[in-house]
Amino acid sequence: MAIATGLAPGPRPRVVVIGGGFGGVAAARALARAPVEVTLVDRRNHQLFQPLLYQVATGSLDSCDIAEPLRSLFRRHDNVDVIFGEVDAIDPQARQVHLQGGDGAGAEPRTLPYDYLILATGGGQSYFGHDEYAQYAPGLKSLEDALEIRRRVLLAFELADRESDPEAKRELTTFVIVGAGPTGVELAGALADLAHRTPQSEFHHLDLHRARILLVEGGRHVLPEYPHNLSASAERQLRELGVEVRTGAIVSHVDERSVTIGDERIAARTILWAAGVAASPLARQLGIPLDRHGRVEVAADLRAPGSPCVFVIGDLASFESRGVPVPGVAPAAMQEGRHAAKNIERLVAGRGTLPFRYWNKGTISTIGRRRAVADMGWVQLSGFMAWIAYLGVHLFYLVGLRRRLVVCIDWVWSYFSRTRSARVLTDTAEGERARVSMLKT
Repeated sequence: MAIATGLAPGPRPRVVVIGGGFGGVAAARALARAPVEVTLVDRRNHQLFQPLLYQVATGSLDSCDIAEPLRSLFRRHDNVDVIFGEVDAIDPQARQVHLQGGDGAGAEPRTLPYDYLILATGGGQSYFGHDEYAQYAPGLKSLEDALEIRRRVLLAFELADRESDPEAKRELTTFVIVGAGPTGVELAGALADLAHRTPQSEFHHLDLHRARILLVEGGRHVLPEYPHNLSASAERQLRELGVEVRTGAIVSHVDERSVTIGDERIAARTILWAAGVAASPLARQLGIPLDRHGRVEVAADLRAPGSPCVFVIGDLASFESRGVPVPGVAPAAMQEGRHAAKNIERLVAGRGTLPFRYWNKGTISTIGRRRAVADMGWVQLSGFMAWIAYLGVHLFYLVGLRRRLVVCIDWVWSYFSRTRSARVLTDTAEGERARVSMLKT
């Protein structure tokens, strides 16, 4: 049975998509040839290939290798308008999105009316009620986060090389990663590779092999979403790389020079947070009940409860497909984005919506050079073959032939030369000068 759209005849329906990540871009692309006008809004001007963000953070790739300007993605689609801005408020009753103004470039506040809204703003880092930890332990959700982590890691090596006090040198070369999900595991493996495979001749006063990488997980296993055998394999591969893995370990305090696990204080100048995801606060603007994680419990067709013109996808949506929660991963967000677009097309045509069915294509996590685990549903892989699968899948999903070629060349060069291509520090950022001051105190 067709569901009424509530739209008056006239101009083409207006669809506003908030969020230029995997889900938002997939939705906008699917609507690019539909009889609608699409406005894509994001506070950054690029789509980020987040699965490779850890490689920017550890110097394997440059930031431009994993980001594509949003305007470039839609330059051939006249019905898709891209707006660089931040959403200030959503008014579901008036069907309007209000953008912030006064961003330093003279931008005025702006109101975007919509007939349909797709909310795809994803999530940020969760510190479980301890937001004060953020200044000491950055998460990894954006290019800015990755560059800050890279700056802290490389700066720690530089300062340790010139440090004469053994205790201070140990603190500088101790790295703690909190959270052993995919991001934490990939960061730990990449840091171990960076520390233990960087040519010793580059540092005359520092033994890089003595760097300590500590991965802390509050649960019983690393990669808890994976089957137990793959989780055990991942932990074994991490230990082979020299990573110290602690499971069942709860972080009770973090400051600029240490992390406390239970009652044990561990001196470390570089602490990285990969322990949780917080839903975007924009969900509260809809005026509907949220789950305990701040996500919208969407209907089967991905619409927000009581909001027939609002779709919610990606990390902001709480949904079960065939009785199993849909994970907050890029393939799921892309599938949801395309499905929301299809349902909007059906509504515009006066037809009923269809329920969403998630197709689980599998999960892969890399654990440093030549190591990974993969659960593809029909087959499980571990070690070198899983690593090859990881490289192939991520090259396939990268946007643009040039980026695929550049990343592939960087990977091949890094594999044979055992060096990282993006290890340049700059001294122009105020944040870096503050970091140098902090590390020296």
